[in-house]
Amino acid sequence: MNTSINFIKKHIITILTITLLAGCNNETEVIEIETASGSSIIGLIDDERILQAENEPGNWLAHGRTYEERRFSPLKQINKETVSELGLVWSKDMGTNRALEATPIVVDGIMFFTSTWSRVYAVDALSGETIWTFDPQVPGEWARKACCDIVNRGVAVYNGKVYSASLDGRLFALNAETGEVVWEVDTIIDRTRAYTITGAPRVAKGKVYIGNGGAEYGVRGYVTAYESETGDQVWRFFTVPGNPDLGFEDPAMEMAADTWKGTDWWEFGGGGTVWNSIVYDPDFNNIYLGVGNGSPWTREIRSPGGGDNLFLASIVALDADTGVYKWHYQTTPEDNWDYTAVQDMALADMNIDGEMKKVLLQAPKNGFFYVIDRTNGKVLRAHPFAAVTWATHVDLETGRPVENPEVDYSDNGAWVLPGPLGAHNWQAMSIDLEAGLAYIPTQENPFFYAIQEDYKKTGVYKRNPGGWNLGVEMSSLAQNILNNLESQPSPGGFLKAFDPLTGETKWSVPIPHYWNGGVLATAGGLVFQGDALGMFSAYDKETGERLWEFNTYTSMLAPPVSFEINGEQYVSVLTGSGGGDLFGGEPLPPIEIQASLTYNNFGRLLVFKLGGDKTLPIPNFRDNTIPEQKLMNASVEDIRNGESNYNEYCAVCHGFVVKSAGGLPDLRKMSAGVHDAFNQIVLEGLLASNGMASFSDVLTEQEVENIHHYVKARAHEDREVALGNMEAPQYTWFGVEEE
Repeated sequence: MNTSINFIKKHIITILTITLLAGCNNETEVIEIETASGSSIIGLIDDERILQAENEPGNWLAHGRTYEERRFSPLKQINKETVSELGLVWSKDMGTNRALEATPIVVDGIMFFTSTWSRVYAVDALSGETIWTFDPQVPGEWARKACCDIVNRGVAVYNGKVYSASLDGRLFALNAETGEVVWEVDTIIDRTRAYTITGAPRVAKGKVYIGNGGAEYGVRGYVTAYESETGDQVWRFFTVPGNPDLGFEDPAMEMAADTWKGTDWWEFGGGGTVWNSIVYDPDFNNIYLGVGNGSPWTREIRSPGGGDNLFLASIVALDADTGVYKWHYQTTPEDNWDYTAVQDMALADMNIDGEMKKVLLQAPKNGFFYVIDRTNGKVLRAHPFAAVTWATHVDLETGRPVENPEVDYSDNGAWVLPGPLGAHNWQAMSIDLEAGLAYIPTQENPFFYAIQEDYKKTGVYKRNPGGWNLGVEMSSLAQNILNNLESQPSPGGFLKAFDPLTGETKWSVPIPHYWNGGVLATAGGLVFQGDALGMFSAYDKETGERLWEFNTYTSMLAPPVSFEINGEQYVSVLTGSGGGDLFGGEPLPPIEIQASLTYNNFGRLLVFKLGGDKTLPIPNFRDNTIPEQKLMNASVEDIRNGESNYNEYCAVCHGFVVKSAGGLPDLRKMSAGVHDAFNQIVLEGLLASNGMASFSDVLTEQEVENIHHYVKARAHEDREVALGNMEAPQYTWFGVEEE
């Protein structure tokens, strides 16, 4: 479909009759929607329209607004002088208490976005009225295969179609008017491995580009390009090499294989998944892949004998039409810490040392901000933007980081900054070229790294098919932390205005929790961000002063967007937290309790404009009462075994030391009925439809009993502290001697 941009941009208000697909019951409803497009078809976006996105600042046409993905809005009706008048105009309850992470696409008055379980929505941006929904019907048990909850970060819209990917690895093209499926493809190459998709597709040059997740679960990463009209595969690029005995898919994989050592890295999968950022560069017809961590995390296990392990933790440039390798830059050679390079990438033209250069900008997990020449992949700047202890600096001559031997954990465990959540995770930053600044949701969240004890004792690493494969010690992690609390670096969160060229932090706003939302900067002189404490705020982009705030009563991760309809500017954000911080659960002091635990995790879509006067209901405080526990006669050895298996299989969702982050059940508060059905839930998959799949493939009945003992023991300890009968809880039974 090739539609004139001028025709699309006519602001004629028309009435569209649209069929509403009512969930799964096939009922239909006819509604009338006003749209800012003069066309009878919605979702009319093509390459040229995105290339000319600056000519229609009122739309948000691509994941980062434009192909450059700088997430900067030119709109300025809402500015430093008027932002005090900003108010809620409508809200939409998404019917979930799990994390919402999507960036809406807003085109001609229609918002397209995703919710939990990969559901897709088309919504009237003026009223919030639903036009259609699409539910891919992801099997509930697939939640077990996802490292970081049942989340999804959005859609792409192109030529009258909405492209979305499901948690279980399917890619859909939907009719933008009706939500009906135009085509569907299975993107997963090996369903014996735990592949997932949580990222948003990208569209350009008549192709849809999608990666996957699952590195911790032992998969091999790749990105695939599909023909946008038919779903036919155009090319596929693997990001790590497979078994050399089977040959290599292309010269890039043969080159990469030389950087891996050992005899069975391919059995571990290798990792290197592209689960978030993919950027199209029209200047060079490139696709840039942000590549993730290795599987397992620890290089000693993954690639004994060393090697850089390409293309882990790398930015890889491919020809957009053919998928042929052009260049790469590896941010963290020999990745040993889960330092993904999947964080959002932005494109820009910048004056560097007196010469205009076309550059790529990224602030990945490892804590260094990179400015990279897009012509050849050479790093031009690499300044730390947060506390970094794993490396002293990046050598610009070689492009390689210089590791700090003082925090080497190969023999003994060590605190390292950043931890696996990174100095910056997937929550989007924003680039303001006029100011020369990047606005970054930054975190300093240390982690105690230690090589897995069983491997240290035996020299043999046992892969856990379908489960976590980290290579770091998790079973006794709580004990390791307690033993080393005095040397723990202080955690914290920040919103930072950072100069990528000089490495100067112009301003920094401390936030009392580390896991906060993505960022939007605007020409109105504002930076918008939602935080863990439930405040959606606008900051002065020059000083960091908070100029406006709105209490949403729930934590936020999703980045805001801004759009314009009928001459009025709007700002929108999705609320609801979780994701990668599920494991962290309820934070320990000095980190403040997040809003999702103070109240609840309310999944909502909020839309604001000047003069908005709507309010949200003030929720009741969350009931933190822990029921009295019916303790059974269990030995310390049993509880210790339960703690070990809980940390290995349960903590990633239900929280460290059995303290939930709010989106998933707090097991300390289980009802008597749930206690009675505990074994059925864990072993028989009684609640598989809700995402709680059976673990009978990895746990015995006795081990589940021991997990149950540990959970009840933890609940008892915390209840006694709350009642004033104990000064402090016993967080772990490791190191406790049997009486």
